[in-house]
Amino acid sequence: MIENTSTMDRPVDHKRVRSRRILLASAALLVGLALVLWLGPGIGRWLSTDRSVDLSEIRIGTVTRGDLERDVSIQGRVVAAFHPTTFSPASGIVQLRVRAGEVVEAGRVLAVVASPELESRLEQEQSGADSVESELERQRIQAKQQILADRQGADLAAVELEAALRAMRRAEQSRTEGIINDVDFEKAEDDLARAELALAHAREHAALELERLDFEVRNRELQLERQRLAVVELRRQVAQLTVRSPVAGLVSRVDVEDRDAVAPAQPLVTVVDLSAFEIETQIPEAYAGEIGPGTPAVVRYGNEDFPAEVRSISPEVESGQVRGIVAFTGAIPEGLRQNQRVSTRLILEARPGVLKVPRGPFLEAGGGRQAWVVQGDTALLREIRVGAASVGEVEIVDGLALGDRIVLSDTSRFEGAERVFLRR
Repeated sequence: MIENTSTMDRPVDHKRVRSRRILLASAALLVGLALVLWLGPGIGRWLSTDRSVDLSEIRIGTVTRGDLERDVSIQGRVVAAFHPTTFSPASGIVQLRVRAGEVVEAGRVLAVVASPELESRLEQEQSGADSVESELERQRIQAKQQILADRQGADLAAVELEAALRAMRRAEQSRTEGIINDVDFEKAEDDLARAELALAHAREHAALELERLDFEVRNRELQLERQRLAVVELRRQVAQLTVRSPVAGLVSRVDVEDRDAVAPAQPLVTVVDLSAFEIETQIPEAYAGEIGPGTPAVVRYGNEDFPAEVRSISPEVESGQVRGIVAFTGAIPEGLRQNQRVSTRLILEARPGVLKVPRGPFLEAGGGRQAWVVQGDTALLREIRVGAASVGEVEIVDGLALGDRIVLSDTSRFEGAERVFLRR
């Protein structure tokens, strides 16, 4: 049991305690003076500003000079430039040779349509062509026979004329010698005239018969040619019953089942050409008036940009959007897939060598008429005028100089202050 604390008591040195307190107070005064000297200018600037913000909470950009492209960024969907659909050439029963998702080469058999009706018509037309060809040969033989008969008649008339000429010469000699009378002489003259007339008629008849026979033979030849053309057309139609792939690609859709009955022009198989892609885009209506076929574009795929251009644009507006097709003008990116989403920029205007800054919320907050210029740790409000604006940059027409640094972040928090202190 401890009776008291006398054994624990120590004498206090009041002079030593007083010296320690003075030393601590002097050290605190020196630290305070150093802080005042160090923070004095900043405190002065802070007191002279309207508001203050933390520098880490804002983004600052520098005015540079370069080319600016006024563009619009849209999302696009990859579609095949060529995706032909094959159709049934005739009515019949279809036999499929491929399945959806199968890769095919150009000329690969996709389906075969069995059409007994078309094949029967081909056989009938072929038989008709053979019949007309036989008739043509018979006509040619008859023409040769008729020509020979006409030639024979003309030759006989020529012989009779020669006989009449000889008789006429004898009659003239006999009359000179007084052997025959005038009646016999006139009869010889008549015989000669009849022989000459008969020869002329025979020759004219032979010429007309030759023309007639040539016409009939030519008419048969035309009939045969027409019949042969019908056969060729039916053969083409029969050959089309074997439906082949027009391009190398991927079977994207099969519209019928195997052994289905199909009608003429009924869709059968759709093949997507994987070697040529386009970008289907939805363009905001506000930009549709500035965009047309040939407008330059850039397609972003992976980490690369690929040049392209607008190939077509729809004249219709649907839900505030206009449908457009963008085609690659150079290399096509490898690895594209149907319906894949890609980012596309449509370049509306190109301005070379202009002052520009990165685009930021300050543009909308200030209405494009003012910006806060950073000078040291202070941002000063300045009137500006902007020009063309792209997705990532905006042109500075007036109010800023090359190398100026401005606040790019949303400046609505500044609440109209003309001087803002930027705390570090």
